[in-house]
Amino acid sequence: MNRKVFVAGLAVTLPLVGLMLVSLGRDPHKVESPLLGRPAPPFSLRPIGGGEPVTLESLRGKTVVVNFWATWCVPCVDEHPVLTAAPQRYGSEVVFLGVVYEDEEPTVQSFLREHGAAYPSLVDEGGKVSIAYGIYGVPETYFIAPDGTIVSKYVGPLRRDLLDGFVQEAQARTVTRRSDAR
Repeated sequence: MNRKVFVAGLAVTLPLVGLMLVSLGRDPHKVESPLLGRPAPPFSLRPIGGGEPVTLESLRGKTVVVNFWATWCVPCVDEHPVLTAAPQRYGSEVVFLGVVYEDEEPTVQSFLREHGAAYPSLVDEGGKVSIAYGIYGVPETYFIAPDGTIVSKYVGPLRRDLLDGFVQEAQARTVTRRSDAR
């Protein structure tokens, strides 16, 4: 074996193995989002089934809850009743949006017909919005203050008490982040 190739291989491999070992015990749910306290990335997405695109900019002045979800995600299905009941409690005070993550539109339409829909679910063509928000799995939910600032992010299925707490924080514009302990 060529000694130079062996040394070069070790020089590349050892730092990568070291980085993997250091990161092995870290919980990805505890990694802070760099978006907290910053303006929410803008988007214009069309609703499932068609219609005029929904833009985040058009919702300025309202508290916005953006939930990234998919039909194949069991925790997303678990939290669906909590999210579909919320718009009725909040009325026009808070806008709820679902952003479909790596799923097929016909499957989503069928799911929404069966389980109900109380707010728009939006098509994220090519996953560009998911990338802009740093989504690495679903469900993930962002809470955006009326001024367009991301106030908090929650990773995992929401319960009513958590949802209500995050909405209140967004309305009060307090920066926080919590994660589901899985």
